[in-house]
Amino acid sequence: MLPDLNIPGIKAKIDTGARTSTLHAFRVEPYQKCHQLWVRFTIHPDQYDTDNWIECHAAVKDQRLVSDSGGHKQLRYIIETQMCVGHHAFMAEMTLTCRDDMRFRMLLGRTALNGRFIVDPSVSYLFGKRSLPARVINR
Repeated sequence: MLPDLNIPGIKAKIDTGARTSTLHAFRVEPYQKCHQLWVRFTIHPDQYDTDNWIECHAAVKDQRLVSDSGGHKQLRYIIETQMCVGHHAFMAEMTLTCRDDMRFRMLLGRTALNGRFIVDPSVSYLFGKRSLPARVINR
């Protein structure tokens, strides 16, 4: 769950090879709010349902050149937002990029995991599977 972004649930993949967490985003548009750079973006929280979408707004913390798993470099917006994983809530940096071709709409990188979780690659869904609400979030 990403409560600051009004995202009630999103399936994430643990990726200890990624330094920073990543969130699926499209229609990414920067704008000014109170003399600070903000970004508006849209997400499909369920990778199998492109009819449901959520528009999000967040302050931009930084812009960084990020290499993806294929070695391609991309300048990405960095936001910081509250993340809830199981009963743990914490602030985490996230890069924004289009993940339409990926199975997971979010990657949970090692910086967010550090000191909070121990990764056991032999198991999945330790916090349980939770389906997204069966309703259109926005239209």
